[in-house]
Amino acid sequence: MTEEPLERWAARRQGRLRKPGELKAVTLGTGPQRAAHVDPDGPRLILEWDGFAWQPVMPVDDYAAARRVLNPPPENEAVGQDEVTGPVRGRNPLAPGTGRHRKPGP
Repeated sequence: MTEEPLERWAARRQGRLRKPGELKAVTLGTGPQRAAHVDPDGPRLILEWDGFAWQPVMPVDDYAAARRVLNPPPENEAVGQDEVTGPVRGRNPLAPGTGRHRKPGP
C-alpha cells in the first residue's frame, strides 16, 4: 500500500473540515443531547469550534435565544415592525403571487 503525501491529504480533506469560528448550541441538562424541539425552554450553551475542540462561549436562556445567536439577521436587510405580527421583512406572504403556478385571473 502506498502512502499519500501529507500535502495532498490535507488539500483533499480541507473542504470537509469544520471552519474555525463555527458555532453550535447544546442543551444544558441531564441525559443525552436531543432535538431542539424536545425541550425548547431549557437553557443552552453556545460552543465555538477553534480548529481543535469545541470551546464554550456563552450560556443562553432557551432555544429561541440560541437561534438568535447562531443565525443573526443580516445587517443590510431593513426590518420594520408591525403592530400585530411583529417584525416585517420584504413582501407580504399573503399577497397575490406572480408565478406561473397561479391560475390566471378573469
